Amino acid sequence: MMSTIEEKCKEKGVRLTDQRKVIAKILSESKEVYGSKDHPDVDELHKRVTKIDDKISIATVYRTVKLFEEAGILIKHDFKAGKARYEINDDHNHLIDINSGEIVEFVDKDIEALQVKIANKLGYKLVDHKLELYGLKIKK
Repeated sequence: MMSTIEEKCKEKGVRLTDQRKVIAKILSESKEVYGSKDHPDVDELHKRVTKIDDKISIATVYRTVKLFEEAGILIKHDFKAGKARYEINDDHNHLIDINSGEIVEFVDKDIEALQVKIANKLGYKLVDHKLELYGLKIKK
């Protein structure tokens, strides 16, 4: 079974070595294995991939993540936490709890439509977007 990142690489003509396939597999499975708020940084990703192939260097992980990001397959986030974190580039937004660091992913059709409407109103065709909201959890 091909991972989501492997499929995106094939679509975009990105060549996958065996080591890149391992990195792609771990990234593609990160949410289902580690939870929906999982956005690994390069160090965490390296720890995970070396459990499968201990010959994969941190430099290889950095180069692969950069390649995937440049191809539009991954998106890089900083979430104001100091370390770049990565995930598959799909269409969703984030709400980050500034106390706990919890990351809540969401899709809202009204926000999506509003972004397109604003771009059109300003004379643009929207081709990409990134929305990060920061907040404090409301105590009930």
